[in-house]
Amino acid sequence: MLKISSYLFLAILSVHNIVSADEISVNGFIQGNYSANLNRPNPDGSDFKWAEEKMQLKISADKEPFYLFIKTDLSYEHIDEKSDLELREGYIDYLADNWDLRLGRQVITWGTGDLVFINDIFPKDYEAFFSGRPMEYLKKGSDAVKIGMYPAFASAELVIIPFFEHDNFPSKRRFRMFDPMRGVTDRYKEEPSTKFENTGIALRVYRNIAGFDTSLYFYRGFFRQESMQPDSVSAPTRLTLFYPRLSVYGASLQSRAFDGIVSFEAGFYDSRQDRHGTDPMIPNQSTRFLTGYQKQIWEDFTLGLQYYALYMNDYYQYEKNLPAGFPKEKEWQDIFTVRLTHLFMHQTLKFSFFSFWSFSDEDYMLIPEVKYNFTDHLWAASGINIFGGGEEWTRFGSLDRNDNLYVQMRYEF
Repeated sequence: MLKISSYLFLAILSVHNIVSADEISVNGFIQGNYSANLNRPNPDGSDFKWAEEKMQLKISADKEPFYLFIKTDLSYEHIDEKSDLELREGYIDYLADNWDLRLGRQVITWGTGDLVFINDIFPKDYEAFFSGRPMEYLKKGSDAVKIGMYPAFASAELVIIPFFEHDNFPSKRRFRMFDPMRGVTDRYKEEPSTKFENTGIALRVYRNIAGFDTSLYFYRGFFRQESMQPDSVSAPTRLTLFYPRLSVYGASLQSRAFDGIVSFEAGFYDSRQDRHGTDPMIPNQSTRFLTGYQKQIWEDFTLGLQYYALYMNDYYQYEKNLPAGFPKEKEWQDIFTVRLTHLFMHQTLKFSFFSFWSFSDEDYMLIPEVKYNFTDHLWAASGINIFGGGEEWTRFGSLDRNDNLYVQMRYEF
């Protein structure tokens, strides 16, 4: 509430700019989004993963050197029978000759991955993704200050994040998922407090080198997925859910090659609270790699391929300290993705297919979808989220009983 009030205060301060702005734009959409189970009801008994009507309003105002943008969602969700007003984005830009500043809630995207992330360490909503919501809802806004710098030798983005925002994972009321300590119901969540030493810092430096779009990345903050610390490993009665400290050092390359676009990305995850791998409740340090290739096979048909690998450092210590009965992760983990997109009927009809396949965990996720644009303002889409394979604790195997059919309908104005 404090952060939302701050944005409203900033908007009020900008009223004199908005009233006399050179250009004011107001648009948005009305949307229905529904997702029904294909296997069995949710743990809470509902047959739907998602059932919502939403209206989004976007307002932008431009008066040099300032730019104001606000995106809000007003929705009614039928499963929980509640309405919600959410500020998706709300920021003010200041534009100078060789630098710029953005202050407020903003969606930031880094890296080369297609639904696979290494150096994009900004918050995400995986429940939205697994529930069949429009893809834009995978990314969450960060309450941050972003400074862009553009000297002659390279460009840079510095992001300062004073307020921690965790990833949103599927709710145990709506998704059937593995929990290694499901019998422990006394749980306490401990999020990083808002103080100077917990401020997140992210830096990207980029330029073109020999035809390659080249970027270097740095992040210092916290993991956005919670870890659990039991009061006793042998006989736990209480769990503390917390977010360990993390630093990430990475790089990426992208260029045209082999009649398509080739990309490479890597990152080292420095788990600062468990650098020797002796605490099984905190992720070990890891080294991650991603390579991708995208090509237009023929007109209106494109193919995208990716291979992602994760190597867990200090694996011997991880095995040595893992409590009995806990599922064991593998030293090498991987994901192979395929994206197929075909457009028909003057590009108004789109068939797409995206799949995740893990050779290490032997599990998968499949997303076939069809989308039709009735007019320039009205479209509808329908698809299926299919999970399977692996074990009950692996990435997609844990979602095996959560297949769902989704429908999205949107009128844009």
